Amino acid sequence: MIKTFYKKNKKGFTLIELMIVIAIIGILAAIAIPQFTAYKSRGYKASVTSDAKNAYTAVTAYLGDNIGVAAPAETIASGGTGTIYSSAKVSVGNQVAIAAGGQITATHTNATQLGGTYVINSAGVATDGLTIP
Repeated sequence: MIKTFYKKNKKGFTLIELMIVIAIIGILAAIAIPQFTAYKSRGYKASVTSDAKNAYTAVTAYLGDNIGVAAPAETIASGGTGTIYSSAKVSVGNQVAIAAGGQITATHTNATQLGGTYVINSAGVATDGLTIP
């Protein structure tokens, strides 16, 4: 009697098999998407810290080469207009203030991915105020 329900050369998948595969894919996607956003945020944080450190290095190098000369803003400007090129969506400010004992600040424009400010003072001490939501 069991042989009457069995068909030879049966091809394809049953509905249950397809639903199980879709459920597994959904579970994997639910795990992978939050991890991906965390990886993106860590990458944004790395680009902000790197740009701030590059700006600090450029300012100190300029001031070391030109002792007693005030650093002109166009020499150390960010955003591709000077010698410091910041990453996309990263703004580096107050480069000239480092010569007067100030600080360099770097922020990311995408506040939903990375909030806060990365600061390097004139002594080279960095303060990491960046938060990954």
